[in-house]
Amino acid sequence: MRFKRSERVQELLLKEISTLIQKGLKDPRIGFATVTTVELTNNLKHAKVYISVFGTESEQYDTIAGLTNASGFIRGSLGKNLNLRYIPVLEFILDETAKRVARINKIINELHSK
Repeated sequence: MRFKRSERVQELLLKEISTLIQKGLKDPRIGFATVTTVELTNNLKHAKVYISVFGTESEQYDTIAGLTNASGFIRGSLGKNLNLRYIPVLEFILDETAKRVARINKIINELHSK
C-alpha cells in the first residue's frame, strides 16, 4: 500500500537530488545525468534513485559509480536542505528505459520496412 507521505517525499527527493546533480557535484565521472524516478520504501529509510545518463555505456556506469561515491555528500546536503526527520539511504540505479524504447522502435521500424 502506498502512503501519501512517501509519495510527497519521493517528489521532494527527486527535485532536490536533480538540483544537486546539476549544480552541486564536481566529480568528473558524472556526465549528463537526469533523475527519472525515486522509489521510496514505506518507512522512508531507503530510496532507489533511477538515473538516465546520456553517453556511452562506460560513461553511464562511470556516472553511476560517481553518484554512488557521492551518496554521503548528497545525503548530507539533503539533510541541510530538507526538513525531514530521517534522510534515506540512497541507491543509484541506471535507468535503461530509453535504451529499451530505442530497441523496440528499431524492431518496429524493421518490421514496417519489410
